[in-house]
Amino acid sequence: MASVSYHIANLLEKMTSNDKDFRFMATNDLMTELQKDSIKLDDDSERKVVRMLLKLLEDKNGEVQNLAVKCLGPLVNKVKEFQVETIVDTLCNNMISTKEQLRDISSIGLKTVISELPPSSTALAASICKKITGRLTSAIAKQEDMSVQLEALDILGDLLSRFGGLLISFHPSIMQSLLPQLSSPRLAVRKRAIIAIGYLVMSCNNPLFLELIEFLLTELNKNDTTSTTRTYIQCIGTISRQAGHRFGEHLQKMVPPIVKFCKEEDDELREYCLQAFESFVRRCPKEISPFVTEIIKICLRYICHDPNYNYDDDDDGDAMEMEEEEEEDDDEEEYSDDDDMSWKVRRAAAKCLDAIIGTRHEMLVEFYRTVSPALIARFKEREENVKADIFHAYITLLRQTRPNITSDPDAMDQDGGPLCQLQGQIPDIVKAIHKQLKEKSVKTRQGCFSLLTELVLVLPGALTDHLQALVPGIQYSLGDKNSSSNMKIDTLSFLNCILSHHNPVVFHAHIKVLVPPVVHSVADPFYKITSEALLVTQQLVKVIRPLEVPVKFDYKPYVKDLYSCTLARLKAADIDQEVKERAISCMGQIIRNLGDSLSAELKECLPIFLERLKNEITRLTAVKALTMIAGSPLNIDLRPILDEGIPILASFLRKNQRALKLSTLTCLDVLGKNYGAALTTGMIYEMMKEMPPLISENDLHVSQLTLHLLTSISKIHKSCMATIPNEILPQILLLIQSPLLQGGALGSLLEFFQALVATGLPKLGFKDLLQMLIRPVYNPPSAQSSNAFAVHKQAFHSIAKCMAALTVKSPSQANNVVNQFVSDVCNAKSSDSVKLFALLALGEIGKHIDVSNHGEIQLVILESFSSLNEEVKAAASYALGNISVGNLNKFLPFVLKEIENQPKRQYLLLHSLKEIISCESGSTTGVDNLKPYVQTIWTMLFHHCECPEEGTRNVVSECLGKLTLIDPTALLSSLKQHLDSQSALTRSTVVTAIKFTISDQPQGIDPLLRNCIGDFLKTLQDPDLNVRRVALVTFNSAAHNKPSLIRDLLDKVLPHLYNETKVRKELIREVEMGPFKHTLDDGLDIRKAAFECMYTLLDSCLDRLDIFEFLNHVEDGLKDHYDIKMLTYLMLVRLAHLCPSAVLQRLDRLVEPLRATCTTKVKAHSVKQEFEKQDELKRSAMRAVASLLAIPDADKSAQMNEFLSQIKSTTELCSMFESIQKDAQSTSSTDIIVMDTS
Repeated sequence: MASVSYHIANLLEKMTSNDKDFRFMATNDLMTELQKDSIKLDDDSERKVVRMLLKLLEDKNGEVQNLAVKCLGPLVNKVKEFQVETIVDTLCNNMISTKEQLRDISSIGLKTVISELPPSSTALAASICKKITGRLTSAIAKQEDMSVQLEALDILGDLLSRFGGLLISFHPSIMQSLLPQLSSPRLAVRKRAIIAIGYLVMSCNNPLFLELIEFLLTELNKNDTTSTTRTYIQCIGTISRQAGHRFGEHLQKMVPPIVKFCKEEDDELREYCLQAFESFVRRCPKEISPFVTEIIKICLRYICHDPNYNYDDDDDGDAMEMEEEEEEDDDEEEYSDDDDMSWKVRRAAAKCLDAIIGTRHEMLVEFYRTVSPALIARFKEREENVKADIFHAYITLLRQTRPNITSDPDAMDQDGGPLCQLQGQIPDIVKAIHKQLKEKSVKTRQGCFSLLTELVLVLPGALTDHLQALVPGIQYSLGDKNSSSNMKIDTLSFLNCILSHHNPVVFHAHIKVLVPPVVHSVADPFYKITSEALLVTQQLVKVIRPLEVPVKFDYKPYVKDLYSCTLARLKAADIDQEVKERAISCMGQIIRNLGDSLSAELKECLPIFLERLKNEITRLTAVKALTMIAGSPLNIDLRPILDEGIPILASFLRKNQRALKLSTLTCLDVLGKNYGAALTTGMIYEMMKEMPPLISENDLHVSQLTLHLLTSISKIHKSCMATIPNEILPQILLLIQSPLLQGGALGSLLEFFQALVATGLPKLGFKDLLQMLIRPVYNPPSAQSSNAFAVHKQAFHSIAKCMAALTVKSPSQANNVVNQFVSDVCNAKSSDSVKLFALLALGEIGKHIDVSNHGEIQLVILESFSSLNEEVKAAASYALGNISVGNLNKFLPFVLKEIENQPKRQYLLLHSLKEIISCESGSTTGVDNLKPYVQTIWTMLFHHCECPEEGTRNVVSECLGKLTLIDPTALLSSLKQHLDSQSALTRSTVVTAIKFTISDQPQGIDPLLRNCIGDFLKTLQDPDLNVRRVALVTFNSAAHNKPSLIRDLLDKVLPHLYNETKVRKELIREVEMGPFKHTLDDGLDIRKAAFECMYTLLDSCLDRLDIFEFLNHVEDGLKDHYDIKMLTYLMLVRLAHLCPSAVLQRLDRLVEPLRATCTTKVKAHSVKQEFEKQDELKRSAMRAVASLLAIPDADKSAQMNEFLSQIKSTTELCSMFESIQKDAQSTSSTDIIVMDTS
């Protein structure tokens, strides 16, 4: 401490030197000291440093002054509060000094202090801000010196933007000093006053806000002078931009006068009116709705407003000399009428249209009818900046058309749908743009290519008939004389886009002119151009010779050029990483598609691939390129590099880089299949040596590819499989027992076992493999407890499937195996594990092989329905269903008869029936086999749909749903008739059945469903609570898997859906449990189902929702039961991301229930689960708060700030919130939430 004080005293002494260099260096050293976190000043040093720095602000040397000001920033955080007050006082006094230089330096000082005040120390910030504010408002009110006013307004703006919430008591006086400045004779003063008002409205209270709005309305209606009217309209635009969520309710009064002012002959006024409209559209989407049509008309009128220019004389497309863009200078007086301001009006109109198009998705059809032709007609705009905005507005229109293509293809494609309308306008777009592509202006051409790229992404193949018009423009922009680097990159990027989104044949007429400039670009010295050109070259290669379809085009003249330019880049070692990678990929494509014309060149080229494989940076790309070449139908001769290449590839299998492992396994598999004969035993062993660690449950995808490779090896080099039992097979047998094994990995495992048994190698025959597979079940480790199963439940299924796969490949062994399993099931001594496995195995085998000749096997299985073990019962049910698939005629009638005769076993027998229907409906032959029985099954199922057991009814529903898919025309109408049933149970079963007819894949039933799903959803008004609940579950399934079914019904369905989110008192009852009373809410399940539907609709039908109505119900959910709160917190996170402006308007109302949750305390004597539950609830609420805070301007809400202060002052909440914010930041950087529009 003493040494710091001594050092500081030394510096202070030097600062008093007469030599300016001494003063400068000493101040610089002080700056360095102050920036150290460790520095601590004693009171005396603090006082001296503050006094000295304030003195140096008046130094004669400008550089010393500047350094002294910079020191104030770090100093504020290092000294006590009263010293900061001294600094602020002095700076405020200097602000009204007569010396201009001192005024300037002091205002910079004040800004520095404000920006450095620590927001965490609210007390300090508040007291300092209050000190400054009083001085500033009086400085603004006294109009003696305009420059003082300007600085004061600037500082006040800074102060309000950072600490507006702390100055609530000063807001009225601040407003009183600011409003008169809106009519100041000086434009710069007005401008800064508007900025300060913008920051003020973010945090001011409601009465003050209303006062401000009233003032502006009164002044607008007075309309004293055009000049002040402009200013007031500018001010209104700023207020709605900064506080749109509060401004909405006043739009009804605000819009009409502004519409009226649009008609005045004053371009500047019109510009401000249009800018105000733009901010209304963006910030108050709901309230502006009634005026949108009128605003569009105004914009369409003014986007053509160019009184000083006649476009008709402009046939050859040469525009008049453009006027210099005139920036509004603070010191100039208002523009005179001689200045052409019309371009600003056109620009404001284009931006306003852009905002409307971007926020009103529901008006898409209307936009294509009225706005689109108008924008296309204005592509000829002469002013470059305006043209860029017109292009941008059209690109926004195209982007709005894109997301819905996946979610509702029919609505988009139907006659008169947006896509259909766009298709009709493509000739006009191309006609308007092709002239622009030869413009000198780079910005214009870039805009054209951006627009065309977006068009092709929305409508692939859109430019098929128009390439003739566009190719010259592409050629022009790739020429060296006419383009900057960025222009070339954009042109190449566009070319790549159209090459990949059109049929290759359409380009063949233009290849002659396209290849030379692309080849030239590959050799460009600028790496970014080269990189983009290589992508285009790769695409061109696929176009000139597509391998999938035969074409007559003669590609040979271009092969050498494309090869040579790529080879030059492939050879170069000292080039950019991206260029290296793209050169490798491009050469891979060239060899894959054109390799038969390059046989001599391959000797030079393939060794380079080996070099790239050895390089850590390029090896992954090289592996992918080799996979491409090896898979070529041209059978490229890769033998020269296999000897050296295979060991390198095998070594990659032990690397940690997962992507490299996956690509290498795919590459080796392709090499194995296509070059099997060239692979020596040594090479195969190299690969197999690396495999055991790859087969594990930790990475099922890697395991799957490894098993694929092993299967390929077993087919080409049987002898190599002899070594498998040593290391690889034990790993595979371990993997089979994994509870995670399923899907693709399980499929590859079954293929592998079938390939392995087909090799017929010793010790790998059917019986050997059978014993290995069943050992864990039949001889479990002795440590296993008596009642537990030998392996995990999922493992029984996996082993049974492997058994069946082996048996199908060895039909001669089937009888013995089946007999053995039957005796295991019958044997009373068999453990539950053995019985469970034997039943599953019989089912899996019986699915593929008819087992009806094994006596009365069905009775043996049926006997197991009486087992005491639930899992064994389920396995028996599964087995009965599956063996029935093997011989439908024998077993299905038996199953149906048993369902009728055995009411106690009904649930299990219905599960067997479900298995039969599921398996058979998957193939056409299965459907044909099942058809004769459909009517019988259908009638029988309806006998059981009134079963009081909900589980049984659900199985009946699933069977009905799956059967409906077999013959939708007849069966759907039958389901519909049962909606009128008197029994609520029947109605609920029928509605649930519909859920099982909906899947995320296109199906034949879809058009029929679309026509009648509305009838099924009418059950949302059913008097029975349970029927309404299952109707919501079905609706949720449709919204999730196939939104197009329900999009058009939302207007009718949503009121009933929202109705179910309400808490109903009549459904809440009290139950006495011993001495305690327990409250039960019978309506909770249906509310939960309703909120789940709402959550799904956010993803699939956002554009059809009235977000404000939606938010009302979310708000209710925030105060509901634990489960529903958790759901609504998730919804808030999605809403904050998807429609931030609407959420911002409701922020104050949403914060309150979140605060209530976070501050709730659990009763001291509660059970542990209650504490955990409350903790999880708080965490979820905090996540919602964190996502709300991510909305721009959310931190300006007084309620939100109050809540944040509360969080920070509570240790537990503070640490929880900090950890959640850290998590949110780490995930947002890697995984940005994208709205899933599928």
